[in-house]
Amino acid sequence: MEFAQRLKPLQSNVFADMDRAKTLARAAGKNVIDLSLGSSDLPTAAHITDAIAHSLSDSSTHGYLLFNGTKSFREAAAIWYEQKFGISVNPETEVLPLIGSQEGTAHLPLAVLNPGDFALLLDPGYPSHAGGVYLAGGQIYPMPLLAENQFLPVFEDIPQAVLAQSKMMVLSYPHNPTTAIAPLAFFDKAVAFCREHRLILVHDFPYVDLVFDDVGAVPPCPPSPPCSPSRKVMAPSIFEADRDKSVSIEFFTLSKSYNMGGFRVGYAIGNPEIIQALRQVKAAVDFNQYEGILNGAIAALTGPQDTVKTSVETFRKRRDTFVRALQNIGWQVPIPPATMYVWAKLPEPWAIDSVKFCSQLVQSTGVAASPGAGFGKSGEGYVRFALVESPEILAEAVRRIAEFQRAYA
Repeated sequence: MEFAQRLKPLQSNVFADMDRAKTLARAAGKNVIDLSLGSSDLPTAAHITDAIAHSLSDSSTHGYLLFNGTKSFREAAAIWYEQKFGISVNPETEVLPLIGSQEGTAHLPLAVLNPGDFALLLDPGYPSHAGGVYLAGGQIYPMPLLAENQFLPVFEDIPQAVLAQSKMMVLSYPHNPTTAIAPLAFFDKAVAFCREHRLILVHDFPYVDLVFDDVGAVPPCPPSPPCSPSRKVMAPSIFEADRDKSVSIEFFTLSKSYNMGGFRVGYAIGNPEIIQALRQVKAAVDFNQYEGILNGAIAALTGPQDTVKTSVETFRKRRDTFVRALQNIGWQVPIPPATMYVWAKLPEPWAIDSVKFCSQLVQSTGVAASPGAGFGKSGEGYVRFALVESPEILAEAVRRIAEFQRAYA
């Protein structure tokens, strides 16, 4: 059979590749410690699952759910944003429910790009950002993220010829995989740059709450409006730089803050024209998820936030255990300021082949990690570990890594 040319760039995927490697390791009898996928192992809070469970017995929730039926969820999302950032949001025109934020980031290029148009993407970056551009027939200009630049792109390095054909820029901070946080001053610059070059500014924002306050990398609160009580341990929203929503759209998922990855629920907030364009694409692809899931999401956004703080503290303890253990075996890695990952520069002799390192590591030890090259060319020489196991298992993973290093020294 002959299939569309647009599938060719999608033949390789870092998560699919590691899934095959893990399957082979298990078949060989290895006890796999899976640190390759950023799927939280923490439980969803009881008040969230109770709301979903209660919905199951209500037959009025069992049918198709169209846009107007999501009004309560959109209102909850708008209030959540206003309370968190002091940004007014219109739930009718500036909020769009999504089946996970990945649906939005992958579908938005279909609404923005014509074949041949450029999208400016972070390199390394989350794979679905590139996948959506390829499906839309667009071209990708990778913006390298280097440690010496605090893993922020340098806009001045983008060629004018590329800018002339560009329609959108995608950012995502706190950043997966590098764990970097972008200060508000950077977002101010990004908004000004996109206005100047008539670009739509896309901000993927899943790790808004997973910021640690002990690294000194958290941006200060803006002087106006006043901060919420928890603002000091959050990353900035793009709308703190683009308060009138002139060029921007921001995606949020409940997968990380509320441990709802399997429920596939998120939303977009942004410029009404961009929201409407994405809504047109969404209408051609799906309706919405089950209403009971949205009822659970409403409970998450409007209910007690203690579990969010507990999750952040859990990942901080895991981070400290894992980083300390790596440093004790001679692998010097920086302390991540945010997210649920550790972004580690590979030691010799693996520094030029992260895929080989990860493949041989899981084959030899059962420890699965994600190769940096899977996130883009500038990710080569790094490996990403997801902190999705207990401190005891993370310590065991490092013990196995130490044995692996000694065997291949």
